[in-house]
Amino acid sequence: MDVTPELRARIRAAFPALSGDTVFLENAGGSQVPAAVADRMRDYMVSSYVQLGAGYELSRRATALVDEAHDFVGMLVNGSDGEVVLGPSTSVLLRMLADAWVPALSPGDEVVVAEIGHEANIGPWKRLERHGVRLRWWRMDPATCDSPLDSLAEVLGERTAIVAFPHVSNLLGGILDVAAATRLAHEAGARVVVDGVAYAPHRAVDVAAWGVDVYAYSTYKVYGPHMAAMWVSRATLGELEGPNHFFIPDDELPYKLELGGPSHEGCAGILGLGDYLAGLAGVGDAAGLDRTGVERAFEVMTACELPLQARLVDYLGSRPDVRIIGPPSGGPERVGTISFVHSSRSSREITELVDRSGIAIRHGHMYAYHLCRALGLDPDDGVVRVSLVHYNTPDEIERLIGVLDRAME
Repeated sequence: MDVTPELRARIRAAFPALSGDTVFLENAGGSQVPAAVADRMRDYMVSSYVQLGAGYELSRRATALVDEAHDFVGMLVNGSDGEVVLGPSTSVLLRMLADAWVPALSPGDEVVVAEIGHEANIGPWKRLERHGVRLRWWRMDPATCDSPLDSLAEVLGERTAIVAFPHVSNLLGGILDVAAATRLAHEAGARVVVDGVAYAPHRAVDVAAWGVDVYAYSTYKVYGPHMAAMWVSRATLGELEGPNHFFIPDDELPYKLELGGPSHEGCAGILGLGDYLAGLAGVGDAAGLDRTGVERAFEVMTACELPLQARLVDYLGSRPDVRIIGPPSGGPERVGTISFVHSSRSSREITELVDRSGIAIRHGHMYAYHLCRALGLDPDDGVVRVSLVHYNTPDEIERLIGVLDRAME
């Protein structure tokens, strides 16, 4: 796909925050939102800001909007054979999920977690050890930062109940073969819980093609409001005991898993993302957006990102004083989340120097605490992380490279 300057200008014009002076290269922590998202949230709050299920007309409209947001996310992840649960963050949703699974587990059952994972998809499963559940680790290769399927196969057994891993490490940036890992886990009789937070801003999610049982991501990292979404297969839902009030029927889904309910204005913002994706796909507005349009929109995003990440990874790889933490090339096997360490300067020092130039990046362990320890890194200093998305530009990457040259002298 030909990414023209006109296309990049049209994309950036959709995001009001990009008209300022800050260069946003810390998008893995939270992306900017298009005006369509903010407009939908404002419109809802000034016209329909009422409680759901109250029976009067305005309440019926608000209820329909929240239902529509659930349906939209279901289409976004290609998840017709399941339910979408909305909540404040992926960390909250996965903690709730682990707690809801407790009645279906027995002492001695095993949960496999990935060493490269974010703590949001490790900590909740580790807490189940108090119920007699045993935690096992899918180890990475510290030389390559890969998570070999052979290493996963070694820890699967007849007591494996759940396998939890990230689609993309939010520190490494490499894409795991979710379908292959899921097949291995299912052959062992286990359910699969995938943290898609670092993947979903870059490529189209397809839970049907991958066969996963649970897939969670943060909507605020996918150009939307500060919320999260979790798709759960119908087969898995029957194993869960929801946290909602005792009088909420177990078959009232997803309500039984949404204690307190999701943010209503956030649901409006999620629908605003549909307007933006429709524009990228060239189908007008959200009313004309279908699954094919979603895939087309993310193809545009990928085409915009790939040359940027290739340029940055090539630059970092050319420096003998830099160690890239993750895939050493900028091709389609990774996303634009790029981490590195310097041979003599601390990650904190480099990030502070870059910040003075108006470029937002980040340093630290990125909540991948176990991963940093496995790599022999001080988790507090961690890595320097640059995380770009489709609305970044070649000029911004060149500006960053110039600043890094000075910061790492």
